[in-house]
Amino acid sequence: METRNIFENLSCIDHRYSLSEADAFAGLSKYISEEASIRSCAKCEAALVKAHLKLRGKLTDEIAKTLDDVAANIDPQEVYTEEEKTKHNIRALVNVMKTKVDSEIGPLIHLGATSVDILDTALSCRMRDVTQNVVLPELKKLENYLCDIAERECATPQVGRTHGQHAVPITFGWSIAEFVSRLGKSILRIEELSNQLVGKLAGPVGSYNGPSMIVKDPEELERTYTEFLGLTPSEYSNQLVEPEYVLRLLLEMNVAFGIIANLADDLRNLQRSEIGEVFEYFAATQVGSSTMPQKRNPWNSEHVKSLWKAMCPRVITFYMDQISEHQRDLTNSASQRFIADYVSGFTMAVARMNSVVKGLQADKEGMARNLENAGGKVKGGVLAEPAYILLGEAGYNDGHEVIRKITLEAEQSGKTFFEVLKTHEKEYADITAQLEKLGVENPANFFEHPSNYCGLAAVKSKRLAQKYKELMK
Repeated sequence: METRNIFENLSCIDHRYSLSEADAFAGLSKYISEEASIRSCAKCEAALVKAHLKLRGKLTDEIAKTLDDVAANIDPQEVYTEEEKTKHNIRALVNVMKTKVDSEIGPLIHLGATSVDILDTALSCRMRDVTQNVVLPELKKLENYLCDIAERECATPQVGRTHGQHAVPITFGWSIAEFVSRLGKSILRIEELSNQLVGKLAGPVGSYNGPSMIVKDPEELERTYTEFLGLTPSEYSNQLVEPEYVLRLLLEMNVAFGIIANLADDLRNLQRSEIGEVFEYFAATQVGSSTMPQKRNPWNSEHVKSLWKAMCPRVITFYMDQISEHQRDLTNSASQRFIADYVSGFTMAVARMNSVVKGLQADKEGMARNLENAGGKVKGGVLAEPAYILLGEAGYNDGHEVIRKITLEAEQSGKTFFEVLKTHEKEYADITAQLEKLGVENPANFFEHPSNYCGLAAVKSKRLAQKYKELMK
């Protein structure tokens, strides 16, 4: 077979990312390359022959091994050359396979099947195998890295942010626990859906016309065929397997992709110069800018989001492939081939995200500095919420308004929220009394340090990290 210079390839997946994410690319290639696609179809053809022979009581271990070896070693170039004659990919594969087996087995290749009995069943096999052997291991690695951070930083104080503004204190572990929980559930769903993929051997309109000419029970032949491939038959097929099985798996991958892109965006923002709360690993020889030597750009996080932008819209095509006219048309024949591109782009983004979080470090000094200065124009204003809540607990009907005016006074005077709060002696005394009832240690100084007000962030971060670490096993 001709050896191609990878820099002559058209898809960036096959040159730029095959080099930068070499391990991921090698794993993906094993299951969803064109070679893998042809050989998975050959494996299905071999399974069909084995099913025929088993129901006739003629299948031996030796024949089964021969069929498996033929399927595993089919030369894609030979099939493509034959297709130049047949103008039909599956007929080309069948013709090539017939030359590789004994004459008594040859007639059984493709017997009773239509092309999509092979194509859709092979697609299910590939999607199951690439998901379980490549995609899920990368995702679970990422989830475990996130669990490690959430647990390690469960009590590291950080200012929370909503609408791009300082909110109330949290911990860095809590901000990461969000992604532990969201991604963890998506991983479990992807795993579940990958185990639900199905195959078929029901003929050109799904009503077993051809198989009924061969065996008394065509559904038994179908079950035997799919069992050899580790699948079960689709409940209903026309010429196609119901498209929703693969669609749901791809859509859940896209859900996970969005979660990872959200994480990448948050980490990118936390690396902004004016925030400076986390930093990615930066190699000694790495260059951040072609003209500004001091720069350390969060390019890996940006790269993940950029891949998401390229791949996410492809779900529209997946939805469009739900529709096929009557028992089948050919309008999904080209579009469905790009599933491999999507799965590759997604997996490479996960691999890149792994390189980010593996070496991700919290800048605890930066987080502490930002938290102590949080509140916009009102230093310490992130503690306005507990003050108003405690006044409400003390019976104040207008507690929110009382505290709002105190924040305005702090803003106008340039004093901290705590400094102004203490000058309102009655309100401060009532607030302190409520803190004492709660058993808060040193309640008089509760408002001096925003890190005192982190709620259950540390507890739940650790709990979620431990839960999903266990679920990823």
